[in-house]
Amino acid sequence: MGSVRVETDSGTVRYLECKKLRLLGDDELARLRARHVKSLFRRKKLCMVLDLDHTLLHSASEGEQRVPNPADDIFPLVPRIVTKLRPSVREFLKEASTMFEMYIYTMGSSEYAAAAAKLLDPTGEYFDTRIISRDDVDVVTGLKSLDFVLAQDRSVVILDDTEAVWSRHKDNLVVIERYTYFGSGQRGVSGGDDILTTVLRALKRVHCKFFNHGDPGDDKDVRRVLKLERCRILEGCKIAFSGVFPLDFKSETHGLWRMAEGLGAQCVKVVDPSVTHVVAANSETQKAWWARYENKFLVNWKWIEAANFQWKRLPEKNFPVYPPKYPT
Repeated sequence: MGSVRVETDSGTVRYLECKKLRLLGDDELARLRARHVKSLFRRKKLCMVLDLDHTLLHSASEGEQRVPNPADDIFPLVPRIVTKLRPSVREFLKEASTMFEMYIYTMGSSEYAAAAAKLLDPTGEYFDTRIISRDDVDVVTGLKSLDFVLAQDRSVVILDDTEAVWSRHKDNLVVIERYTYFGSGQRGVSGGDDILTTVLRALKRVHCKFFNHGDPGDDKDVRRVLKLERCRILEGCKIAFSGVFPLDFKSETHGLWRMAEGLGAQCVKVVDPSVTHVVAANSETQKAWWARYENKFLVNWKWIEAANFQWKRLPEKNFPVYPPKYPT
């Protein structure tokens, strides 16, 4: 079972199971979290919650995959399961540990979580006992929650490949490109093989801006820093979509539209001379023709997702739009 280190009023230290945090009174829990966050801030640290599967590693059935080979970062984990570590994960954890107090949070079993933690952190210097699994939480909803983390929400960064499970904490979330190794020859939309290095650079900027701009008092909130950092990625871009959303769909509620706005772009339904980009499903739409005629950028939808994962605006020429596969 996952647990957290708690310092009492008398200065003694005890370990409290993560699932028991919910049993504390609101006032006591708020006091413990405030005290712990103050201690983290004194050490120039924030808190980071890390997903396992498809974020830091990929696991699969041993019978269906290659035999374990440590030289390729493929290891046996629990019976009949092999795990491939994501490229640069060890370097990521080493550097991130200097800026964050880190938790593992997985919907896998406690046995699986403990084995993965041992593989990633053999000495326990990164995670200690801060390992949350499905055995610690209420899995009925299928959602994850910071209720099991001893930190104020304003101090927490979440790294996960799945946005939907963090519906209560989207402002804390950094969505990382899904890592799939076994049974897949596909590359991610961003084309990057070392996403953890990219994310680490972004987290360093967030950490620096949080601590280097005044004292981290009660009004400091890492969620605001994350938002401001991400809003710069597509700042100055004005985007119109063409053929990307179903005709009867309210486009401004689509995940791609909201993602672009979160990256600082302005999204519109009607083209005019101020539009800089057309994101089109194929090269034969009316807006795609307009973009070519007006010498605007014409890209496919992966350009937005790649910017989201790479934390930067990527060359538009790498995301061409092709004719439709079938006559329309």
